[in-house]
Amino acid sequence: MGDVGSLALGAAIGTLAVLTKAELLLPLIGGLYVVEAASVIIQVASFKLTGKRVFRMAPLHHHYELEGWAEPKIVVRFWIISFALALLALTTLKLR
Repeated sequence: MGDVGSLALGAAIGTLAVLTKAELLLPLIGGLYVVEAASVIIQVASFKLTGKRVFRMAPLHHHYELEGWAEPKIVVRFWIISFALALLALTTLKLR
């Protein structure tokens, strides 16, 4: 998608979250993106502080590739996790 498209899409999603007063649900809806970003932060911090790596490679999906998982398997599992998080966010939104 590139930087311009992803930044525009992120801004649109953020604006929509603010307009619908669902800002706190945004990290839940995009939970997989949060985990992927956190894995990079953890890897860099750990390596700088201790000289040891937590994951074989960051972001997290590359760690799973190096563990021997096939790429389609990782993609499908990430789809399932994203779908479950989106459903959880929708049910939380309906409960309000």
